[in-house]
Amino acid sequence: MDTITTITLVTGSRCHLCEQAKAVLYPLLSARNIQLTERSIEEDQALRDLYALRIPVLLLPDGRDKGWPFTAAQIERMLD
Repeated sequence: MDTITTITLVTGSRCHLCEQAKAVLYPLLSARNIQLTERSIEEDQALRDLYALRIPVLLLPDGRDKGWPFTAAQIERMLD
């Protein structure tokens, strides 16, 4: 059985760029057996302090992050 990788998208309310980021990520998720979780900066002060001006930001399992804009190909390379 393949291991499921989880990546986290840091989002905010009424964030149209966050919706664009999810649209870029969705095809990659199913193709690579990746689970996406979302964390809102409104619910986490530490995330707000780190990423409020940068959302959406993708947090990778190895601790790296990638702020918007990004492509599916960039994320795929980061996961390899």
